[in-house]
Amino acid sequence: MKAYCTLTLEFGSPEQAKKVHLSIQADDQGFVKSTVKGRTLEAIVESTSIASLLHTLDDYLACASVAAEIVKK
Repeated sequence: MKAYCTLTLEFGSPEQAKKVHLSIQADDQGFVKSTVKGRTLEAIVESTSIASLLHTLDDYLACASVAAEIVKK
């Protein structure tokens, strides 16, 4: 079984979205496909099970949250 989720994260500016994307992009490694469009970061998360998908989402959102806080400063 495959499980998918699309995240759409909107930032205050295109520069913030790009910086967050660059900060967390290294962790994508086959589990996440992410792009930036304007001030929106879109990430498609793919996994082999729902439990694994939830783990990946939790990790991705934690990294995005930390990066977003750093970019704001």
